Amino acid sequence: MSSSAPPILPISTAQSAESQPPVATPVFRSFISHLNDSLRNGLSQRRPWAELVDRTAFSKPESFSEAALRVRKNYSYFRVNYLSVIGLILAFSLLSHPFSLLLLLGLVCSWIFLYLFRPADQPLVVFGRTFSDRETLGILIIFSVFVVFLTTVGSLLISALMVGFGLVCAHGAFRVPEDLFLDEQEPAATGFLSFLGGAASNVAAAAAPAVATRV
Repeated sequence: MSSSAPPILPISTAQSAESQPPVATPVFRSFISHLNDSLRNGLSQRRPWAELVDRTAFSKPESFSEAALRVRKNYSYFRVNYLSVIGLILAFSLLSHPFSLLLLLGLVCSWIFLYLFRPADQPLVVFGRTFSDRETLGILIIFSVFVVFLTTVGSLLISALMVGFGLVCAHGAFRVPEDLFLDEQEPAATGFLSFLGGAASNVAAAAAPAVATRV
């Protein structure tokens, strides 16, 4: 009489899954999702462009104080439109200088993929040389300084921002805001980058887990 040993059933363990390095894809998707939501929320507050370019509402201010008051009121009402105009001027300036655009995209992608969303337990290896997080951060900072201050990227961005801010201030000074329905509950002291600051805070919350692992 022959006795056969019971078959051995395969048992799956969680060790193989735990040994795999964490993937930064969910963090990157959360980053894109937060950025997309912030942009959609901001664009939903855009005013009609017909009100922005209404020629019957333009007149010369009588004094500098009146012009400053007009700028504040018009900015409170046309905030998203003004930021869109500045963004379009920046985009046009970068598109008209492809080399500067490629340098800026390379800088942004370097920070995103080499530091922010790179798994913490996977060191950067280039040509067989392993770089620590501190060395990677130092190289990225040096690269940023080189791109912004030693190439045409910095001067291009500054000149585009100056043109955009000058155009916005000129429109706000000559646009009569009496026909605008302003929300009195909005804070009076708001900067030109308040909307971008809110979007940046939401995006930073998505990237915080990836950065916290490196501190």
